[in-house]
Amino acid sequence: MTDEKIIVTGATGHIGNVLVRKLVEKGGKVRALILPGEDTSPLNGLDVEQVPGDVLDSSSLWESFRGVQGVFHLAGIISIMPGENPLVRRVNVEGTVNVLKAARKTGVEWLVYTSSIHALARLPHGTTVDESTPYDPGNPYGAYDQSKAQATLEVQKAAKAGLNAVIACPTGVIGPYDFRGSMMGNVIRSAALRKLTPYVDGAYDFVDVRDVADGLIAAAEKGNAGSSYILSGQRISVRCLLDTVHEITGRGFPRFTVPLSLAEFVARFTPLYYRLSHASPRFTPYSLEVLQSNSFISHEKATRELGYHPRPLYESIQDAIHWYLEHYRVTAKA
Repeated sequence: MTDEKIIVTGATGHIGNVLVRKLVEKGGKVRALILPGEDTSPLNGLDVEQVPGDVLDSSSLWESFRGVQGVFHLAGIISIMPGENPLVRRVNVEGTVNVLKAARKTGVEWLVYTSSIHALARLPHGTTVDESTPYDPGNPYGAYDQSKAQATLEVQKAAKAGLNAVIACPTGVIGPYDFRGSMMGNVIRSAALRKLTPYVDGAYDFVDVRDVADGLIAAAEKGNAGSSYILSGQRISVRCLLDTVHEITGRGFPRFTVPLSLAEFVARFTPLYYRLSHASPRFTPYSLEVLQSNSFISHEKATRELGYHPRPLYESIQDAIHWYLEHYRVTAKA
């Protein structure tokens, strides 16, 4: 891979910028697709070629993909808001179709698509989610889940038509270099900064962003065309996660549990508040559903075929806290 030129879409996102760091460390020739006007500060100091482009603009993709051997497609919109969202579908589905067409047109040798665990059908408690779980384009839980499932099916279709494409499905991603502030990252940061942290108890599977990046690289090197690989980590409750933050920092912070029934009632109205205030969503019907859903998820296939071994979640939380505190100190000083 070090002799190949690789393009990364969504390179400034949480997984994207960490993936770029990993590729650069390996001596890779990395090209980052940058949306016009996009904040590129997550890539500061990295030896990466930045080229303008938009997954909704096919002509810009054809130009950007020329001369590259491999594509990591991560560009997309994450949303935990309820209801239809045409932009989410356009970027996540139509954008992926455009990337696949550009890959075929320019003759790239391989493509790794970062899907999501939420693209898979919800399974009842007592069962284990693995790669035999079907993708669910009719998922009733949100536009994001539907769009990722629809996009993933397009990648599978392209693989059957001859494109060397592999699919990776990360679970909830946490860890350092979270410049934009993911939902769970904001919870960890809030607790580390000793801010009031209300929470609804529940549990989910979280994985270190660096392990996801390693898993994507392994998928490019060892994955079978058309195959899917779940990149999961460890299941942990929100209460235990916050207790871990307390243990690592050695400092208490104000927190209280919001009863699920009250949170579900309030969540009926919070989407309007988030839209009007432009605040980062935390309590929505979708986020509450995820924390109560079946989160027993296996990465056995990725371990067996890719050599994927996620680190202990304690280490991920610890490194995330250290990064948040340092990043907060630097930005506050600036």
